[in-house]
Amino acid sequence: MNNRPLIMPLATSPRRILKSPLVDLLVGPHGIDRYLELIRPELTIRDARAEVVAVRRQTERSVTLTLRPNRAFTGFRAGQFVRVGFEIDGVRRSRTYSPASSESRVRRGFELTVTTHPDGLVSQWLVRNARPGTIVHLGEAQGEFVLPHERPERLVLISGGSGITPVMSMLRTLHDEGLGDRVLFIHYARTAADWLYRDEAQLLAGEVRYVATREGGERFAAGPELNGATVAVCGPLSLIDAVAAVVEPERLLSETFTPPTLAVTGDAADGTVRFVRSGVAAPISAGTLLEQAEAAGLTPEFGCRMGICRTCKCRKSAGTVRNLLTGELSDEEDEDIQLCISAPEGDVALDI
Repeated sequence: MNNRPLIMPLATSPRRILKSPLVDLLVGPHGIDRYLELIRPELTIRDARAEVVAVRRQTERSVTLTLRPNRAFTGFRAGQFVRVGFEIDGVRRSRTYSPASSESRVRRGFELTVTTHPDGLVSQWLVRNARPGTIVHLGEAQGEFVLPHERPERLVLISGGSGITPVMSMLRTLHDEGLGDRVLFIHYARTAADWLYRDEAQLLAGEVRYVATREGGERFAAGPELNGATVAVCGPLSLIDAVAAVVEPERLLSETFTPPTLAVTGDAADGTVRFVRSGVAAPISAGTLLEQAEAAGLTPEFGCRMGICRTCKCRKSAGTVRNLLTGELSDEEDEDIQLCISAPEGDVALDI
């Protein structure tokens, strides 16, 4: 008979213990994270958060934040985007941004560079108010605009405006892997004052071209450097279309940050949109369901407003909606839809 005392293995980490459902049950209905955040907001076990540890302004129209994430954040692949939540006047506002840092250095901190827009509530707030010590909420990284696992022999990275951030992440990742000399890096911006990351890009890539399109710089034109190369492009739809016209689909990686043109007609369907949880109802008007919810005084979460990030996903309990990207109609009950790319085709009930 074995009389040795039963000893719990010491290899079990405190973090693994705290993540146990039993711990949540013991501490009450709010779970362990609600108690840990009282000690320090970024200590949460399940909620991915980050602390802003540095703020710099590369241009007058942008702000670059360095974030130090907690261990609940699982990282990203170069080129992906992350939903980020900021507390603004007591309300959490979520937007999607592409990290500009190497995917291999997430634990040391990663960068988000945000360019302001005239109507951008969050971007304007960040430029004015972002400070070290700010705590932000993080979603899981998403997106298919990523480097191939087998790195190409030659790679051309092309960006326009704020589309530079995911391709900068790709460049930094490739440099960390010793492959930066394979890269031609091309960036288009309105003026030289809008150029981001220029000095660093010149150190990391084999060849770098920065173009100021409103100061005499030529817009994209095909050149021999594209022959046989894998091309990754992010920026306005006009830039992506120009690149796609001369690069074979199998060699092209692309992502646009410009919302697509949605087929919202001026004539709205007849009926009512009912926001069930809020007890609000409004006549159907022209525009997306996200726009109609906002017009009714509601504030559903959203990120990209272009059908990519799925932040605005919502349960439709009844009614027919039209997907504004594909034109398809769906009348299924209890299905998830994306508010930013859906329009009602008659009475609709939403779980908002």
